[in-house]
Amino acid sequence: MTTPVPHHPVAIVGAGLGGLTLARVLAVHGVHAAVFDLDPHPDARAQGGMLDIHEESGQTALRAAGLYDGFRAIVHPGGQATRVLDRHGVVRLDEEDDESGGRPEVDRGHLRSLLLGALPPGTIRWGTKVTEARPLGDGRHEVHLAEGGVFTTDLLVGADGAWSRIRPLVSPATPTYAGVSFVEIDLPEADLRHPGGAAVVGKGMLLALGPDRGFLAHRETDGSLHVYVALRTGPGWLGGVDFADTAAAKDAVLAEFPDWAPELRALVTEAEGALVPRTINVLPVGHRWDRVPGVTLLGDAAHLMSPFAGEGANLAMLDGAELGQAIAAAPGDVEGALTRYEAAMFPRAEAAAAESATSLELCFGADAPEGMLALFTAGQPG
Repeated sequence: MTTPVPHHPVAIVGAGLGGLTLARVLAVHGVHAAVFDLDPHPDARAQGGMLDIHEESGQTALRAAGLYDGFRAIVHPGGQATRVLDRHGVVRLDEEDDESGGRPEVDRGHLRSLLLGALPPGTIRWGTKVTEARPLGDGRHEVHLAEGGVFTTDLLVGADGAWSRIRPLVSPATPTYAGVSFVEIDLPEADLRHPGGAAVVGKGMLLALGPDRGFLAHRETDGSLHVYVALRTGPGWLGGVDFADTAAAKDAVLAEFPDWAPELRALVTEAEGALVPRTINVLPVGHRWDRVPGVTLLGDAAHLMSPFAGEGANLAMLDGAELGQAIAAAPGDVEGALTRYEAAMFPRAEAAAAESATSLELCFGADAPEGMLALFTAGQPG
C-alpha cells in the first residue's frame, strides 16, 4: 500500500525571524503554514547577540504580527547608548540612551521566543532538514528531506538563510566573501568579573575602529559583553587559526592588534569560553530574479548582506510581514501576491545592501573611525 505524500498549501523553509514572522502574520489572517527547520528543537543553538529593531521595518513587521506590545516588554533599557573609540582607546563619541531613538535593542533569542510563542501549536516541524526541491508544474513543488521524507506544496518560501536550498529554484547566485572576518567572544557578568571591559563597552553598543580592524560589542540583557573582533583580511585567515586551542587563538587575534589600547586588547585576553570564527558573506547588491511560479525567498536567502547597516534581521521580518499580508489579501491569486511582494522587496533590499557595503568601508577605512563619526554626527545640531 502506497503512503500518500503529505501536502502543505504553504510551506516555509527556515524558522528564523523572517520565516516566523511570515507564519505569524499568515496565522493572524487565518492562513495556516507549515514551517520546516533543521534544528531538532527551538533551543538547539544560541541565537546570537543584540538586535536594534528599526521603526520603519522590524517594528512595522511586529505591528503587523500583533506583537508590538510584547516587543516593547523585552526591549533592553539603555541599549541604544553608543560609544565610538579609536584604536588608542580615545573616546570620540559617547551618547546615552534617552529612549528617543527609533531603534531599541532586544536580545535576538527573546525576540525569536516571542514569535515562537505566538504560533499555533504544530506549526513548526523541528528536525526536518530540506535537501532539495523541484518543480512539479503549475507552481507546485516537491520538497525532499534529509531523513528521507518528502512533501508537496502550492507555495514554497525559502527563509533558510545564506546557503538556502530553495534559492537555486529562482537564482544561480551564491554568497561570496565580503572581505571581513569576525571572531566572536563573550565576557559574562561583566560588571563583576570584567569591570574594565564593562567600562569600555558602556551600557549599549561599542565601535572601536581603526584601519582594517575593529571591536564591535554590545552589552547583553544578562549583563554579559558580546564582542565581535573584526578583521579585513583574506578569506583564508580564519582557516589558519586553531580555534580548538583557545589560548593559541587569542594569541593569533591579538597579533593583529599590536598597537591597540590595552583596554581593548583585554577584551580578547579576558574572553571566557571558545572563540568562534565567522566569515562575512554577501549576495550581489541588487540580487533579484524573474518571477518563478509558486516559490519566493525572504531574508538572507533573498538578500544576504554584511551587518554594517543593521538591516538584515529587520528586512527579514519586514519581508515576512509584507509577504504574509500579500498572500492573505489575495486568496486564490498566489502569483499576484508574489509579484507584488517581490516588486517592493527588490528595491528595498538593494538600497539596504548598498548601505551595508558603504558602511563596511566607513568602519574600516584608512582614516577610521572618522568615516563612522561623520555618519553618526550628520544632521546633528552644532
